[in-house]
Amino acid sequence: MRASLGGKTQGEAGMAAGQAAARIPVLIGAGEVVDRPVEPRLALEPAALMTEALRRAAEDAGAPALLAAIDSLDIVNSVSWPYADLPAALASRLGGAPRRLVYGPVGGESPVRFLHEAALRIARGESEVSAVVGGEATHAVAQARKAGIELPWTEGDPNWRRTRGRDYLHPLSVRLGVADPVSVYPFYENAVEAHLGQSPAEGQAESAALWSAFSGVAARNPAAWLKREYSAEEIGTPGPANRPIAYPYTKLQVANPMVNQGAALLLTSLDRARAAGVPEERMAFLWGGAAGVEPRDYLNRDHYHEAHAQNAVLDACARIAAAEGSGFGICELYSCFPCVPKMAARRLGLPVGMAPTTTGGLTFFGAPLNNYMTHAAAAMLRALRAGRDEAALLYGQGEFVTKHHAVVLARRPARDELAETYSVQAEADARRGPVPAFAEAAEGPARIETFTVLHDREGAPEQGVVILRLADGRRGLARVPAADADAIALLLRRDRTPIGTPGLAALAGDGVPEWRPD
Repeated sequence: MRASLGGKTQGEAGMAAGQAAARIPVLIGAGEVVDRPVEPRLALEPAALMTEALRRAAEDAGAPALLAAIDSLDIVNSVSWPYADLPAALASRLGGAPRRLVYGPVGGESPVRFLHEAALRIARGESEVSAVVGGEATHAVAQARKAGIELPWTEGDPNWRRTRGRDYLHPLSVRLGVADPVSVYPFYENAVEAHLGQSPAEGQAESAALWSAFSGVAARNPAAWLKREYSAEEIGTPGPANRPIAYPYTKLQVANPMVNQGAALLLTSLDRARAAGVPEERMAFLWGGAAGVEPRDYLNRDHYHEAHAQNAVLDACARIAAAEGSGFGICELYSCFPCVPKMAARRLGLPVGMAPTTTGGLTFFGAPLNNYMTHAAAAMLRALRAGRDEAALLYGQGEFVTKHHAVVLARRPARDELAETYSVQAEADARRGPVPAFAEAAEGPARIETFTVLHDREGAPEQGVVILRLADGRRGLARVPAADADAIALLLRRDRTPIGTPGLAALAGDGVPEWRPD
């Protein structure tokens, strides 16, 4: 029996707004795989994880025949195994390639974009049955490498290399070790904390409490990698099992990519779903979405206490929900590191204490690299099916607080047709302030704009790294040597932020700027 909306079925409500049921896109199925064999040679390779996830998505929809009817398939970029041709490997397992088969670029936001664009293709009549799929087997690969085991998987490409993004970052960032997410996001974390007037202890307590709530959701998610709820004290207290990595983050506050997980989403039109016998109470409708980006090199941004593209994307989605008379009763805010959902939750005005996840977060559910948001969409579909009548927000992010994409989902169709244009780039760019010129070799008086401290595997500080503002307004980047115990202690103070502290930058013997406080 179809769900009723004021006397009309869901489909009729959409058609009353001028949409033909053949063009109303619906998310009808989601499949997930978590693979933890006792021995790495028994593990499923990424292409096998994806194949199984697609099969489960069709079964979840109650329409297994639709698996063979997929005419558009987006593959989330997979980096745990060096396939020479992943799309071909997947197509061979599926028994043939869909008419449109696309392998996507790196980016944690990409599953949200693929979901959004698949819905648009259905709305335009370019596709009848679309799917999004991804999978990673990083845990098995690491286990095999450690044990010296050769995995019996599809032959790899010896020339394959994992793209790390260092080609578009400033060379000094790479040289100082702040060219990976775990070392860059702390710049935002510490800047947000200072902007809010929090002490480091207060900001870190907020992060630990939020992550504890995320872990509780993961503990109840059957597809999660870590199914244990952690206390805020466990998360926030450094120790042998929770070593500090890049201040203020400990191991239990960073994304965990060492997983074997796959996920897939299945979409079609309302007409095709009905014909396949999919009950409408098991469908989710896309109301719209938004996307925007920040400058790729994080040193080319105006400041670090917010992201204008994030704000513009979230604002646009809030407007979409408000136009339908709804708020966000369900949220999945990307959670590679605490600053991301903390910034987003404040922008959205979410209630204090709300855990903005249906999945469990990239630390506890697991971070299958670019594919977390496919799992998040699966969890959100389950939450909507459970009877939540408010709109749901699915927000993903990629690179270094760089790429942002979000969509609004609900149990009923929107009154208006799905908007073809979803970029809010002009809005984001208009909000951006002047970007300081970068000093290639920072020297002279300089204040800390933001910072982190990198730690070794034993938890000892290796060096501090500070983004500086020079007396002439330019921005600089410098290290704080571990041997300067007083300066490192200043950066690690928990009662007061060091942001704004004056000091002096000078070139060291190797030509790298170093900073010390006055």
